Amino acid sequence: MKRILLVLFGFVIPGLVAVAPVRASAQDAAARGLEIAREADRRDSGWKDARVSLTMILQDRKGNTRERKLRMMMLEVPGETGGDKSIAIFDSPPDLKGTVLLTHAKVGADDDQWLFLPSLKRVKRISSSNKTGAFFGSEFTYEDIAAPEVGKFTYRYLGKEPCAGQTCYKVERKPKYRNSGYSAIVSWFDTAQYRPQRMDYYDRKGRLLKVLTLSGYRKYGRLWRAQVLTMKNLKTGRTTILKYGPWKFGTGLSAADFSKANLRNIR
Repeated sequence: MKRILLVLFGFVIPGLVAVAPVRASAQDAAARGLEIAREADRRDSGWKDARVSLTMILQDRKGNTRERKLRMMMLEVPGETGGDKSIAIFDSPPDLKGTVLLTHAKVGADDDQWLFLPSLKRVKRISSSNKTGAFFGSEFTYEDIAAPEVGKFTYRYLGKEPCAGQTCYKVERKPKYRNSGYSAIVSWFDTAQYRPQRMDYYDRKGRLLKVLTLSGYRKYGRLWRAQVLTMKNLKTGRTTILKYGPWKFGTGLSAADFSKANLRNIR
């Protein structure tokens, strides 16, 4: 899967006349943001497919925790008009074992998502209006699970700031698709490797709702992957931590593995 939010940004060139500076700066920031987002996407392309196992830790405001084990498989779909595909498979706890989420990311439309529930032995489509709901009690939503394709957002460069002991680019992105749970997401990327270090999620009313931090980066060939993702919900006080095992790339997965018809056969 692509690094969470492969979006980067560049300079805002100030206007030189009294009437046009604000408009010119806004246009330059948007154009430069899109240009760098495309470059970031190019740098993280070519992995074809991937597999990884992870542990999901749910922590309440008092510090009590529960754990879930799952695996993910991902398929790269080249080009800006397509969208990557992913499968999440729960291995534990027992009441979730065998549950499968299939996601087809889309550009210019809401993502397609289906859920296989082994207890009911049926496949359920997740409607666009339900994608803002919690992903199995975590602080991630179904919307967060889909690949953040470049064409799904508009961008605005906000400047440079220190973050995670580095210098980072700061950008605001806004969803172009309908039914998003967010009005904006502000992200920090280190200027050396363009790796996301932090993401602030704002709700539909513009209030800061969640903060995601990414850490423990490991390099696989030319690709970087964060090994720990921590999502803090400022409204509820709950936290979800995702701890990733080693990633495997180029494992031979194909589009047929990511079809709705294949959901019942995934183990």
